Amino acid sequence: MSKALKSSTKIRAIDLFAGMGGSSWGALQAGIEVVAAFDLWELAGLSHKTNFPNTRFYHGRLEEVNVGKIAKEIGKIDLILASPECTNHSPAKGNKPRCEESKDTAFQVIRFANKLKPRWIVIENVVNMRRWSRYEEFKNELESLGYNLSEQILNSADFGVPQSRRRLFLLCDRENMPEPTPITSGKKKNARSIVDLNGAYRWTPLKTERRAAATLARAERGIQVVGENKPFLLVYYGSDQAGGWQTLSRPLRTITTIDRFALVKPSKLGHVMRMLQVPELQLAMGMDGMSFEHGTRRERIKMIGNAVCPPVMKAVIEHLKST
Repeated sequence: MSKALKSSTKIRAIDLFAGMGGSSWGALQAGIEVVAAFDLWELAGLSHKTNFPNTRFYHGRLEEVNVGKIAKEIGKIDLILASPECTNHSPAKGNKPRCEESKDTAFQVIRFANKLKPRWIVIENVVNMRRWSRYEEFKNELESLGYNLSEQILNSADFGVPQSRRRLFLLCDRENMPEPTPITSGKKKNARSIVDLNGAYRWTPLKTERRAAATLARAERGIQVVGENKPFLLVYYGSDQAGGWQTLSRPLRTITTIDRFALVKPSKLGHVMRMLQVPELQLAMGMDGMSFEHGTRRERIKMIGNAVCPPVMKAVIEHLKST
C-alpha cells in the first residue's frame, strides 16, 4: 500500500457524468470525499445537490468545461469516477441510429485525467461499450497517460443489490495493475425484498376492456407458471425471450430509464396490478438513504435507470484503494 494511503488524508474524487449521484453515493460509503460532480441534466444536478450539499456541482457540457480553471477551484484529485453517456452503446436502444458524437463524450475522461492526474480512474458503462469502434483507442489513450488498465464485468446482484444489472467497469491505476473486484454477497436478494404487496399504492383490475392484449398475454404466461395464488412481475420492453414476466423469487431484471415493471397479485375480486413505484426501484438499485424529491415520477425513474448501483461502486473503490 502506498504511503499516501497510510496517512489520514481522505481520498478526494470528482464524478463525471454524475447524474443524480449513484457513483457519488457509493464513493461516500467507501470513505471518499466527492468534491465535485458534473452533468448536463439540470434536474439530475438538483438531485445531486440535495444528496451531496457539500459537493460542487457543475452543470453543462463537459466539452465546454475549462479543466484548468476547475483544477484551481477544487485542488488535488486522487480519483475520477465516470459513467459516460451509455444510451448509444446500449442494446436497449434497439435498431435506432447510434450517435457517434454522444459516444465520443467518453474522451472527456481523458481530458480531465490529463490535467488533474489522479492516481485512479473508475469508468462504468454498459457491457456493449466494448463493441464501440473507438474503444481500443480510448483505452490506449488512458495507457498513454500512465495508467494500468483492468476490465471487469460486474453484476449488481453479486453485491447485495436485489437487481440483476451487468455493467462494464474499467479500472485504472497509475501505480499498480488493478485486481478484480471480489464478489461481496453470497445469497442473492430477490425482487420480493423490494416490493410492497400490502401498501397504500393504487391497484387496478388486471382484466379490463382497456388492458392491452399483450399485457394480458404476459400475465397469463406468468399465472400458468406460478399459479393463481402467487404474485409476480410483468416486464415490459424486454428482449431476453423470458415471456414478459418474472417471479419475485429472483433479483429484479435490469432497471432502465423507462417505466417497465408491473406487480400482479391475486385478490378476492381477481388479479390486480400496478406499476412499481419510485421507492421500490430505489431499493432495487441499492440507493437506500438517498433523497428522491425532485422531478416527476417519469423523470425520477429516468434518473434511477441512468444511475450506478452504489453498493457495486463502493466495493470497486474499496478494493481498488486497498491494493
